[in-house]
Amino acid sequence: MTTRGLDAQLERLTALDDPVRRALYFFVAMRRGDVSRDRAARGVRISRALAAFHLDKLVRHGLLEASYRRLGKRRGPGAGRPAKLYRRSGLQLQVSLPPREYELAARLFASVLVAAPPSIATRVRKAARNLGISLGREVRRRTGKPGQKRLPQPIEDVLREHGYEPFRAPDGSIRLYNCPFDALARDHRVLVCGANLHLMQGVLAGLGARGIKPRLEITPGQCCVVFRPGRKVRA
Repeated sequence: MTTRGLDAQLERLTALDDPVRRALYFFVAMRRGDVSRDRAARGVRISRALAAFHLDKLVRHGLLEASYRRLGKRRGPGAGRPAKLYRRSGLQLQVSLPPREYELAARLFASVLVAAPPSIATRVRKAARNLGISLGREVRRRTGKPGQKRLPQPIEDVLREHGYEPFRAPDGSIRLYNCPFDALARDHRVLVCGANLHLMQGVLAGLGARGIKPRLEITPGQCCVVFRPGRKVRA
């Protein structure tokens, strides 16, 4: 990364130094849709004017995106002005001093793996599953053996620890708002999503989960893996 690029990244990060602005950023980032100024203000318990000031600062720094839409059903004259809405931007920030290029190394390895014989891809999936098992066992060791009704929470805990940002969808599934491997998945979807699926299978095996299965379901803006419940969930 050039010095100019590093300066730009650091400037964006310093925008989050203000505790109110940081709270607003995380409130908006964790929502599954657009957030109005009123909702953001209520969420962090500040005035609407103060929320608007900090939200627009976050937009200028590229951390949030803004759009306009009428929130009510009424349209046409007299419907009022469209509300300004906010959502997390697709900007990814990663600062390392001194600079490190782990993503570059990952791209290099991925480009070799996709051209390797099928037996190598099988080994990658096996390694991913084994890693998932170790992650699941570690969470189970810390939390103890979960009861039948508590099992989904340990699943969400291990996913949240590793940046997946899980949330409960209306259909009862556990979906992942963020893909930690997004940059790689865009270029090597079959390899990365396949390994990711086996990683999630390993997590469930390490937790001792039954009755819930990870499945590949490509959804724009989310991770490719979705956890769908079965008839029973038990440890």
